[in-house]
Amino acid sequence: MNDLTTEVLSPDAASFTRAAALWADGGLVALPTETVYGLGADARNDLAVARIFEAKGRPHFNPLIVHVVSVEHARTLVIWNDLADRLASAFWPGPLTLVLPIRDQAGLSPLVTAGLRSLAIRMPANDTARGLLQTFGGPIAAPSANPSGKISPTSAEHVMAGLGGRIEAVVDGGTCDVGLESTIVGLTDTPILLRPGGLPKEALESALGQPLAQHTAADPLVAPGQMTSHYAPGAKVRLNATQKEPDEVMLGFGNVDCDLNLSEAGDLREAAANLFHHLHALDATGAKGIAVAPVPNHGLGAAINDRLQRAAAPRD
Repeated sequence: MNDLTTEVLSPDAASFTRAAALWADGGLVALPTETVYGLGADARNDLAVARIFEAKGRPHFNPLIVHVVSVEHARTLVIWNDLADRLASAFWPGPLTLVLPIRDQAGLSPLVTAGLRSLAIRMPANDTARGLLQTFGGPIAAPSANPSGKISPTSAEHVMAGLGGRIEAVVDGGTCDVGLESTIVGLTDTPILLRPGGLPKEALESALGQPLAQHTAADPLVAPGQMTSHYAPGAKVRLNATQKEPDEVMLGFGNVDCDLNLSEAGDLREAAANLFHHLHALDATGAKGIAVAPVPNHGLGAAINDRLQRAAAPRD
């Protein structure tokens, strides 16, 4: 399905109105957030949500995140609780997704939750995303705007390279500030970290006043970003490398000899913002492999390493 002319829209009021009209008509519009670009569709429209899976080549058992513009809207879709209130008060709008029991009257397509009785929901901080949501006035389902399993997009150019001709439009809001997908916390039972992301685990535990349980590979898939092989470039990824081998390019961190550096200063926030952009750029060189220098596994480093491990995992 590559027969659509994908519009590139500027982040202004006229484009917000255009995007909202496309969503209302069942269309797919990619939008910038502070994390990565999302592929948005009306979360209440079965056909529109089905088109997300078709355009991405995404397996239907992998649930989607719904984006809303306010806590009040979120409360109409999920069964809220005190822990959700604590985290939303501290981190919304921002790169945090909460998984909560879905309300019977939520009115969302069952494809969004992949048949689960819980819903992944977040309130983005990006001004363009918020303007689009406000103009549309409804819930938008929006996984990352890239072919399933490939490197996540942090620019409109990345979206066009992966999904151009498959979607109606992309709103070009520049480069994403955080550059990693949202952190996902499950609150249907014991608070659990379902996916590390743009908000460090330590900050969440501080706000909660308790430790988060940890999702493992043996646990059922209950949130986006939990598939073993994910975020993968075409080139093979080799982790914890001290130097590159023949036919490889090198992704560095800190004071190392490399082709591209996540952060010469060893700044994990800078590294997170650069991760997907640099993987796209290195993959475009045509090298057979990407060697990746070690990245510390604390703070945002945990999320960076999670993405790198999934990028390096064996592929089906």
